[in-house]
Amino acid sequence: MKDATFRFVDQVTRERLSAPYNAPSDTQLKIESRYNDWRYWNGVINIAMNQVGEALHDTTFADYSERNIAFCLDNGRYFENSHKSEDKWSYPFGQMFTMNELDDCGAMGASVIEVYLKDRERRYKDYIDRAANHIENVQARLSDGTLVRSFPRKWTLWADDLYMSVSFLSRMGELTGNERYFDDASRQVINFHRYLFDQSAGLMRHCWFSDSGRPGVAFWGRANGWTLVAQVDLLDRLPLNFGQRDTLLSLLRRDIAGIVRYEGSDGMWHQLLDKTDSYEETSCTAMFTYTIARGVIKGYISSEYEAAARRAWKGVVKKIRPDGQIEGVCTGTGVGDDLAFYYKRPAPLNDVHGVGAVLLAGSEMMQLQK
Repeated sequence: MKDATFRFVDQVTRERLSAPYNAPSDTQLKIESRYNDWRYWNGVINIAMNQVGEALHDTTFADYSERNIAFCLDNGRYFENSHKSEDKWSYPFGQMFTMNELDDCGAMGASVIEVYLKDRERRYKDYIDRAANHIENVQARLSDGTLVRSFPRKWTLWADDLYMSVSFLSRMGELTGNERYFDDASRQVINFHRYLFDQSAGLMRHCWFSDSGRPGVAFWGRANGWTLVAQVDLLDRLPLNFGQRDTLLSLLRRDIAGIVRYEGSDGMWHQLLDKTDSYEETSCTAMFTYTIARGVIKGYISSEYEAAARRAWKGVVKKIRPDGQIEGVCTGTGVGDDLAFYYKRPAPLNDVHGVGAVLLAGSEMMQLQK
């Protein structure tokens, strides 16, 4: 809340501006705060802030999400017009316009739906429709409908994309009442398990390569976290009489049973879940905390797992400094061909990939206390 300034900075003069439109044409503007951009982690933070607001009965946090999305939409057109030839990661709000992969629209689109449910602005609906069209009709899929990416090899299934798709599809089903969104979301959950779930380990592989028909090398922590949060998102919104509901519950229960086997005595999970010599990783631990706590509250899983959630939350809290900054969060991570790639991924202080996850975990643990 303190660091989200809703301003721009001239990279040459260091002048701060509240809006870009009156700046000279040669001004090199960037967003002052990384919390005010349009990246998938901003979508997760927006969603988490809404849930924190509900837990605390404080509208300040939900107001932040609405203001953040409005700020991006108010100012995005300037950057779209002036940076069309640049890479989407090099200028503000780039993913708002490029929309090439699920990262570009899934989580942010999900957060826009949450804002739209409270404020029916036309521009919110316009973006939601664009995102829905991309996921349904543009994003690459295998012949069985499974969503994939064009990189690093054609076509690669990323575990991360279960969240990047289902977070949006589940909310779209809730928004419209159209079961085709629930059908697609359920298809993704079931198919992702078929390609990625390792029976002996009880975990999800980070990826699967369609060109070789082989899975990736790693049981990466945050990828498994994404898959679990996605499943809870869907179950929270599915009609109780939905045909695949029992199958989806069985998959979640199997996943939780596998995950808890790797929880450390201090409540933490590791960057590589099955490798205790990899570092303790906070974002996946927070995601597991959230999923287990919510699963217990909602009755998706047995209450016997409550102790695992409480132990995990204690582990997360130890990673939060007195000033609120979070330690031990793996930075953005692509698909690696060897385990060394995952071992060596840095964990910068207060990396944005962990903020939303920790907020989700904390808000859910408050509900569990109640």
